[in-house]
Amino acid sequence: MAATRTDSRSLELIGFALIALLIMVVLPLMLDIFRLNLVGKYLTYAFVAVGLVLCWGHTGILSLGQGVFFGLGGYCMAAFLKLEASSVENTRIQSTPGIPDFMDWNQLTELPFFWVPFKSLPFALIAVVAVPAIAAFILGAAMFKRRVGGVYFAIITQALASVLTILIIGRQGYTGGINGITDLRTLLGWDIRTDNAKYILYFVCCFLLLGIMLLARFVLASKLGRILVATRDQEDRVRFSGYDVANFKIFVFCLASAMAAIGGAMFALQVGFMSPSFVGIVPSIEMVIFCAVGGRHSLVGAVVGTLVVNWGKTLFSESFPELWLFAMGGLFIAVVLAFPRGLAGLVTDQLIPRLPHWRGWTHRQPSPAPAE
Repeated sequence: MAATRTDSRSLELIGFALIALLIMVVLPLMLDIFRLNLVGKYLTYAFVAVGLVLCWGHTGILSLGQGVFFGLGGYCMAAFLKLEASSVENTRIQSTPGIPDFMDWNQLTELPFFWVPFKSLPFALIAVVAVPAIAAFILGAAMFKRRVGGVYFAIITQALASVLTILIIGRQGYTGGINGITDLRTLLGWDIRTDNAKYILYFVCCFLLLGIMLLARFVLASKLGRILVATRDQEDRVRFSGYDVANFKIFVFCLASAMAAIGGAMFALQVGFMSPSFVGIVPSIEMVIFCAVGGRHSLVGAVVGTLVVNWGKTLFSESFPELWLFAMGGLFIAVVLAFPRGLAGLVTDQLIPRLPHWRGWTHRQPSPAPAE
């Protein structure tokens, strides 16, 4: 048993080191700034995938609305950036200078009260995490306290994504509507559109992602992580053991939502806009697919799956603009059928047992530890 845990930890450390080497050294040396910025955008989705490993892979909570929290984090950051770009000097040709352009187009004459706090960067940074976490807490408490789970919870989160998309589009004077919040220029006077800024933001995104992965690994390695796995496998037994299962579910759901929101904030910084197209049902389902392809039980696999799927999506769309949707759909079906545990399962089930040092490792893996 001890040898198995040692092997498992070693494998995790190797995977973490390889992914860190890939995104921090190899890709920046190999790619030009345009492609590197694309990878940076892909890595913002990886924040969501890592949260889904906690939420779905280890706790059994399938959320089809993580795009909601990704979008909320992105909109909070975009609100600060848009207000900074909407100074009186920059908007002097508007009917009402000093407010975002989309508000002026919709005949608003003053800044809405809920936009005013976003003039402060500290407030915006707190809101990036707090607003999605509060939304997740309200939804989680309403559902988990009533023991709503499984497919019912997945459908409700999907409905939430649809409702928020409709709300954002319908209130275009306050949110930018279908176009979203665009023309984001500076962060405290620092031009985020330059190549140098894109390099810096890319590495900031990488450091944050690695930090999120370490945090997730810490949670999974703790007693809490064992309780989460036990909740996934034997929820009633955990409840009868005296644990409040709902509280654990609420916590991990809020944590995964906060992780997704940080990714959304980095997306707004790196890409320079935020729109409802990243909030709805389709992007939320795609984020689940990223996690499934990489392996929903593996943190490293989730990141790799996100990179592989998005890079394939880009290549297919560039080479076969009319067929890339079919090609990507075929790829997803093939991976799910051939490798139900994702790319991470392919490594642990097929590759590792063939290596001399790791031979027989998969046969020594213990079953998930029960809650104590």
